[in-house]
Amino acid sequence: MPMKIKIFIGLALSSLLVWLSFRGININEVYNGLHQIKVAFVIASLAVMLLMQTLRALRWGLILQPLDPLIDRFTIFSITSVGFLAIIAIPARLGELARPYLITKKSRIPMSSALGTILVERVLDILTVLVIAAIVFFSTPIPPWLFRAGTSLFAVTAAIFLLLIMAIFRKEKTALLLAPVLARIPSGITKKIIGIIDYFIDGLSVMKNRSLMGVVVILSLIIWLADVLAIYLLFLAFSLNLPLTAAFVLMIILIAGIAIPVAPGFIGNWHYFCILGLGLFNVAKTEALTFAVIYHALSIGIIIVLGVVFLPFYSFSLDDLKNREKP
Repeated sequence: MPMKIKIFIGLALSSLLVWLSFRGININEVYNGLHQIKVAFVIASLAVMLLMQTLRALRWGLILQPLDPLIDRFTIFSITSVGFLAIIAIPARLGELARPYLITKKSRIPMSSALGTILVERVLDILTVLVIAAIVFFSTPIPPWLFRAGTSLFAVTAAIFLLLIMAIFRKEKTALLLAPVLARIPSGITKKIIGIIDYFIDGLSVMKNRSLMGVVVILSLIIWLADVLAIYLLFLAFSLNLPLTAAFVLMIILIAGIAIPVAPGFIGNWHYFCILGLGLFNVAKTEALTFAVIYHALSIGIIIVLGVVFLPFYSFSLDDLKNREKP
């Protein structure tokens, strides 16, 4: 699908979700609600969000370690900050390519291998969240659609995880599975694709190291538990008398919501799905929207600030990412 059409669809969907979020809302009530927030809890939540970004950079550094152990932590943190800024600023998910692209400029890691490390991150994130969800769902009533969506996503992600393991430890079998597809491609292009696949599999190398992979898995769990803590602290800031499980449920619903490619900054889907999640716990729409506005501002704000601080040290364009998107 052409980029312009993707952007148009994203903006249209974002506009629809913004309209749904603000429909029937008295803006004055939202404004008044903002003045009743307990600032101390907001600052605590913001500190946890900053910790999350630091842990994400630390985890990615460990995943990169088998490929190039000489990359310093400051470089990884700064590239992570710029990369997350690109994710929220560039439409059509092209921003996901920023971190792999930038790390190739600061190390000997090929682009295909760097992409492999991002895939490891994404698979671990989804599996971690779904394991947490499975535990929470047994103790909290949830809508049937959310249970079905979680089950389907877990099955797909688990299958991808198993394929990654097979690609690492059973390279020959992976080649046999790909053979019928590669046989239909001209030999010159086939060699190039095989080379890309080999580099990509190299990006999964952390999965061969049990102790290192164990630390990465633990960090993934801590990152998402920190996310729950940040949400719960905001509950306290808004004097919402909600259980800790409500923070887990809201996190899960919000993750599903922001996966939809809309306008930059998750405008619209963040607010709509926050309202949807809090509505499950009988939070009034106006109060839920006020919460969503602050939660969105804090989460996106910290990414923007960190990204802007380090952006002058890295230069890339949208065309660079588009070219990297092609094989």
